[in-house]
Amino acid sequence: MYQVQFGSPIHVHFIGIGGISMSSLAEILLARQFTVSGSDQKSSDLTRHLEAKGARIAIGQRGENITEDIDLVVYTAAIHPDNPEFVCAREKQIPMLTRAELLGQIMKNYPVPIAVSGTHGKTTTTSMASLVLMEAGMDPTVSVGGILPQIGGNLRLGHSDTFITEACEYTNSFLSFFPKISIVLNVDADHLDFFKDIDDIRHSFHRFAKLLPEDGTLIINADTPQVEAVTYDLHCEIITFSLKGNGDYTAKDITFSEDGCATFTCMRKDMEIGTFTLHVPGMHNVANALSVIAMSIRLGIDTETIQRGFTAFGGTKRRFEHKGSLGGITIIDDYAHHPTEIRATLTTANACDKKTLWCVFQPHTYSRTYALLDDFADALSMADKIILAPIYAAREQNTIGITSADLQKKIQALGKECLYLETFDEIENYLLGHAEPGDIILTMGAGDVVKIGENLLGM
Repeated sequence: MYQVQFGSPIHVHFIGIGGISMSSLAEILLARQFTVSGSDQKSSDLTRHLEAKGARIAIGQRGENITEDIDLVVYTAAIHPDNPEFVCAREKQIPMLTRAELLGQIMKNYPVPIAVSGTHGKTTTTSMASLVLMEAGMDPTVSVGGILPQIGGNLRLGHSDTFITEACEYTNSFLSFFPKISIVLNVDADHLDFFKDIDDIRHSFHRFAKLLPEDGTLIINADTPQVEAVTYDLHCEIITFSLKGNGDYTAKDITFSEDGCATFTCMRKDMEIGTFTLHVPGMHNVANALSVIAMSIRLGIDTETIQRGFTAFGGTKRRFEHKGSLGGITIIDDYAHHPTEIRATLTTANACDKKTLWCVFQPHTYSRTYALLDDFADALSMADKIILAPIYAAREQNTIGITSADLQKKIQALGKECLYLETFDEIENYLLGHAEPGDIILTMGAGDVVKIGENLLGM
């Protein structure tokens, strides 16, 4: 594998530079005086930000973008071998690294690299932990998979030994990392276009945990089914957290505010650590917070500082984000695209004061929709009324022949009111004609469903 010498800047080209993770890696290299170029399908706030920092970005991916002065090409799992830039780089025998491989090499430059993994909750937990580290004066470098308002984007360039990033399991990306502290929030069936089954996923998380050195630390959710499949034969320190009371860190006396945000007392074994108040809603965020408390105490951060970090964290974009109100109707957007995430989000929404909860769901990828069809129907039935948008293809072709109409039939069989409308315009017009003051409209999915709420609000 090609090894980047970070003290000797070179010209690096990113295929798909506008992605949330790719853009942060490009900015890290720009800060180290590397020459950075890249391409993407469309211009965005992230590409414009990089251009302002000095990157050269082409809109549209073409072979001629791979110029003779490029020393290294970086690409993501979404780039197929027939991509014209990928093909050209191979023909010119330019060294190539995946996004994960470059991120792993960057981690090696930091004495305290922290990786936050799990099927769900990575962005929220990485963001929450980052603000605690910042409150503690640790000046971390942060790479997060969402827009965190407190750092003005998806990247914060620090000047210390501490680096924190999300660690995604898809295509085994996180196996290219070099963490000293790893968090495993949960292990669930997802990305079944890549993994064979849940046991295959557990095996990957075990391999990820095995990356930790003997003086490293694994912080893992003890409530994870068959958690021992991840933790067996490890030589590092293992710290557990649990909502069920069977971990090293647990929560008791949990109460919720009117907006669904929790206050709880954290216990470390039989010792009371302190009482914490969150400013993001849902029981699932109590579990996320427990992992952050465990990480923070492992790093010697006191409870008062942890609480200040929690107070500073009001959420990231597209995580139960209040978009606004229209005629007494509240519009909320959430990134949930897996049945487990949907249940957590709808549980939070159902705890809010409302008349009717409308869920506008855009399934994400054909393979996920097909593999988890019954689970999606069961989870979505927690809403009062469901509207389905067409499946967002992302990286896939519809070789399965599945549509949102298949999901609609499953939901209707459960006795729930469900519509499938083929355009955003139809969905918006239907909501305008049927939603009433006091209702909540929740747009949900990992695609572009957020545009529906924004269009209704005139954003």
